[in-house]
Amino acid sequence: MRVAIIHEWFVSYAGSERVVEQMLNCYPSADLYSVVEFLTPEQRGFIQHKIVKTSFIQKFPFARKHYRHYLPFMPLAVEQFDLSSYDIIISSSHAVAKGVLTGPDQLHLCMCYSPIRYAWDLQHQYLKESNMQTGIKGWIAKILLHKIRLWDYRTAHGVNHFIAISKFIKRRINKVYGRDSTVIYPPVDTNAFTLQLSKEDFYLTASRMVPYKKMDIIVEAFAKIPEKKLVVIGDGPDFEKIKEKCPSNVTLMGYQKFEVLKDHMQRARAFVFAAEEDFGITPLEAQSCGTPVIAFAKGGALETINGLEDPTPTGVFFDEQSSDAIVTAIKKFENNRHLITAENCAANAKRFSIQVFKEKFSDFVEENYSEWKKSLKSL
Repeated sequence: MRVAIIHEWFVSYAGSERVVEQMLNCYPSADLYSVVEFLTPEQRGFIQHKIVKTSFIQKFPFARKHYRHYLPFMPLAVEQFDLSSYDIIISSSHAVAKGVLTGPDQLHLCMCYSPIRYAWDLQHQYLKESNMQTGIKGWIAKILLHKIRLWDYRTAHGVNHFIAISKFIKRRINKVYGRDSTVIYPPVDTNAFTLQLSKEDFYLTASRMVPYKKMDIIVEAFAKIPEKKLVVIGDGPDFEKIKEKCPSNVTLMGYQKFEVLKDHMQRARAFVFAAEEDFGITPLEAQSCGTPVIAFAKGGALETINGLEDPTPTGVFFDEQSSDAIVTAIKKFENNRHLITAENCAANAKRFSIQVFKEKFSDFVEENYSEWKKSLKSL
């Protein structure tokens, strides 16, 4: 069988790219397509140094840095890919990749990280953060997002089967597209983040510093409990704003290499996570190190962390994104810390390992390909 994998854009090695990496390990002969590809030679190892077939946006002015600005052109761009020679098309999609054109004799499977967040339920949050709620720019953005919603809904019907990265996204796919999906959790490199039993007297948070990650309220929480130490790893647009809020018990490290992040994850008393994520790999990396997680009780965290009510708890939840709620959760964690073991944290993370993903993903593709071939013969 001939397989094509289409991914939105290859510009870094992040969460969705790690999924594509394992797709290629399952199907190494697959061809790659993408709206744009701007990987450095050092970064291209995860795509096995394959040539990526890109769209006309690749040659647009300033596309390397501002490819996202060309979102209005992306539906047209993905529709220009000629995939007619492939048996299976696998779209790796959180925006437009699933919109490729396929025929009735082709099987289209979509690994959906989410329907386009900023066009659907998060539109108002996106416009607010971009300062485009009003004015001419705001109205242009709203009209464009309306058109993208219409296109996004229509193209959902070109997908034979959806894969959701969590039960949370399964509900969003059903809400937006009216389609069912199979949950296959993304792969977590549990072999890289190894178990360490001994912990030290500091808390850790690590993330890109953007508004929805809520790094600022974590820092504010520790300002209210000066006897507790917090280490913050990460960089991004909100770095300076967060730096201004840092009290003496908070150490702001900025961007750090993998080994430094891993070392702190292994030694931390607990990992603090305040974002609402569709899945959330970082809390699982922490658990893989044997480190408990204090997390916001919404989104993918509810599926990857076992709360105190579980027979084998791996963390503590808080119900609102506020500094006071985090302070209360930290106190709750301290009072119940004896219930959470490093071994249980690591064992929970193993459920999301690379090997588990590869087995489930391969089985899903093979089973659906077999059923699809049978259905063609019966026509």
